Amino acid sequence: MAKARDTYMVIGGCGFLGHHIVQQLLARGDSVCIFDLVQRHFDVPFYSGDITNVDDVSSALRKSGTSCIIHTASPPAGLKNEALYYKVNVEGTKSVIAAAVSTGVRKLVFTSSAGVVFNGADLINVDERLPYPEVPLDAYNDSKAKAEEVVLEANGKDGLLTVALRPAGIFGPGDRQVMAGMYQVYERNQTHFQIGDNTNLFDFTYVGNVAKAHLLAADKLDIPPPAPPLCDTREDALLAEDVPPFTSEEEKLISAPLPFVAATTGKHRIPTSEARPLGPYVELPPNGREIEAAFNDPNEELSGRPAIRTRFDQFSGVSLVMAKLRNTQINPLQVAGQAFFITNGEPCYFWDFARMIWHQLDAHFPGHRKRRDVFKLSKDIGLIAASGAELYGKLVGKEPAFTRFKVSFSCATRWHNIEKARRILDYEPDVGLDEGVQRMVQWWYEEYQKGNHTQKH
Repeated sequence: MAKARDTYMVIGGCGFLGHHIVQQLLARGDSVCIFDLVQRHFDVPFYSGDITNVDDVSSALRKSGTSCIIHTASPPAGLKNEALYYKVNVEGTKSVIAAAVSTGVRKLVFTSSAGVVFNGADLINVDERLPYPEVPLDAYNDSKAKAEEVVLEANGKDGLLTVALRPAGIFGPGDRQVMAGMYQVYERNQTHFQIGDNTNLFDFTYVGNVAKAHLLAADKLDIPPPAPPLCDTREDALLAEDVPPFTSEEEKLISAPLPFVAATTGKHRIPTSEARPLGPYVELPPNGREIEAAFNDPNEELSGRPAIRTRFDQFSGVSLVMAKLRNTQINPLQVAGQAFFITNGEPCYFWDFARMIWHQLDAHFPGHRKRRDVFKLSKDIGLIAASGAELYGKLVGKEPAFTRFKVSFSCATRWHNIEKARRILDYEPDVGLDEGVQRMVQWWYEEYQKGNHTQKH
C-alpha cells in the first residue's frame, strides 16, 4: 500500500528560509500551509498566531490537518534582546511540541543553527559529535542550542518523531541580513578594507540547498533505522562486545563511496591505473584505448572506490559502536532523534565570499568602485578599533556598524563536516556558491530597482 502523503505546516513560512521551503513543497505538489505572525505571501493557506501560545498553534494544526511541522521561526541573530530569543526559540519550541503531541502530529523538523557548537575557537571540519560549549557565547545560539535539546529529547515520545538541522551562513534571494551588510560596505566604497589575513575558511550555504535538506529530513524521518537500537534495560553497563555486528544496510550506509562536492568547481576525475589519459607515448600501452575511454566516461562508477577511515572518523566501526552504547534508544544511522550540519560543502575564505558579492554588484553599478589596494588590519588591531567604536556608540546613543563581534566573526575559521547529512539524508547541495551569489545579487538588484531597499545608491 502506498504511503500517505504528509500535510505540511511551515512555522515561520513567511520568513527567508521558510518561504523557500514553502516554494519547494508547492513545486513538488505537496499540501502546505503557513503559521506566522504576519502574512507576506498569498499563495498558501495562512494561520496567524504566536508560537509561544499552545492554543494558537494547536488550533492551526487541527484546522489544517497537519501531519508534519517544519519549524523555522526565530528572531534574527544580532539582536540585543536575550529575553526575546529565549521566549521565541525555547519557550516557543516547547509550545510547538506540546501542540504537536496534543493534535497527533507525527513529525517535526526543527531549524537549528551550526552556531550551537561554536565555542570561540576555530572549528575545522567538525562533525555532530562536537558538544555544545560549556559557556554560551551569545544568547541567539545558546537559545537555539537549548531549543534543539528540547526537540531531540521529544523524539519518540507520544508518537512524535523529531530531527534538527544545523545550517551555516545561509544566503540567497530574499536575504536581508548578509546581503544588506555587504551592500552597505559596497555603497560606502569600503570594500578595500580587510580584517585578518583571509586564511580562515568559512561555511556559507545557499538557501535553496537548506530548504532541500528540510524536505529530505521530513521525508526520511519515519523511515525505520537500518538496524534496531540497543534499547537495553539491563542494570549492568553494556560493553562493546554486546553490540551486534553491523547489518548489511548499515554496512551499505557507511561504506558507499560519495562523489566530490562539485557544485561550483565542476567535476574533476582523479586518474587511476585503470582510468587515465594516456598522454604522449611511443607505443600504445596494453588496453590503452580502454584505459582512456574509462577516464572519459561521463557515467563514472564509484562503486569500486572504498571509503577509507581511521578510528577517529565518525563512521568508523569503533565510533559507531561507541555511539550505540552512548545512546541505546536510537541507531546513529537513523534520521529521527538526531542533528545534522547542513552546508554547501564548499568552505571558502571569508573575504573571498564578500568579494564575490561585490564583483557581482559591479556589473549592476559599473564605475562605482575605484580600484584601490587592500588595506589590511590585523585581528588584534581590529578588536581595539571596534572597542573604541562601541564606546563612542554608547556615548552618543547609537549602535556602531563596527563591533568586536563582527571582527571576531570575520576572522573565525568555521567549517563543518556534512558527511552525516549526505549519507543518512541523501543530501547533496544543488546550487554552488558562485551561482548562489549570482542569484542573490540579481534578486537584490531587482528589489533595488523597485525601491524596496532602504539603501540608496
